[in-house]
Amino acid sequence: MTITTSPRAPRRDAAENREALLAAARVVLNRDPNAPLEAIAAEAGLSRRSVYGHFANRDDLLLELVTIGARRVATALATVSHPDPLTRLCLIASRLWREVENVRVMAVVAVRGPLASHTAATLGEVRRSVREAIADGQANGSMRQDVPAQLLARLVEDAALAVLEESARHPLAAHDGHRLVILMTLGVVGLGWRDAERFIDGQPKLQQKDAD
Repeated sequence: MTITTSPRAPRRDAAENREALLAAARVVLNRDPNAPLEAIAAEAGLSRRSVYGHFANRDDLLLELVTIGARRVATALATVSHPDPLTRLCLIASRLWREVENVRVMAVVAVRGPLASHTAATLGEVRRSVREAIADGQANGSMRQDVPAQLLARLVEDAALAVLEESARHPLAAHDGHRLVILMTLGVVGLGWRDAERFIDGQPKLQQKDAD
């Protein structure tokens, strides 16, 4: 007679320690992306040796942290929808900013560092939504039509990342960063700065306190 047993769930303290390490890494690496494991372990109230019970090395921890963050962003942006493609694109930019503005340095590391391709793959649906919004905007004439949609989508992404990088280097208030990332997005797709300002001010959903 063969007796089968179900896999044991990790001990509660082990699971909590793992979560504590990830939370500590999020804080420490957002302050200093080159911080060593010792600093992360200390922030979590654990020894450096205990880290290896959960992660093979620093890169392994960073990979999980980036994966969790990218999935969270993708999930949050999956609900963004609006019949007007210009508003939809701005809502994507708005939600993206809200999701990463508290972890700006780590967000830059995720999209510009050695794990960039992994992050890009995880955010594939977000990029598809941006391309679709731009294609729809070009079709109805609300966005510039002299640049292919796929290229324009990459330029929009670069503009949003430029704001993120600038705000990571030089602190930018959350409200200012939120508005700037939308202004840059609108500028890339063809609106002049005055028209972009009027567009944002005329859309309650694009105000930071209401943006969703």
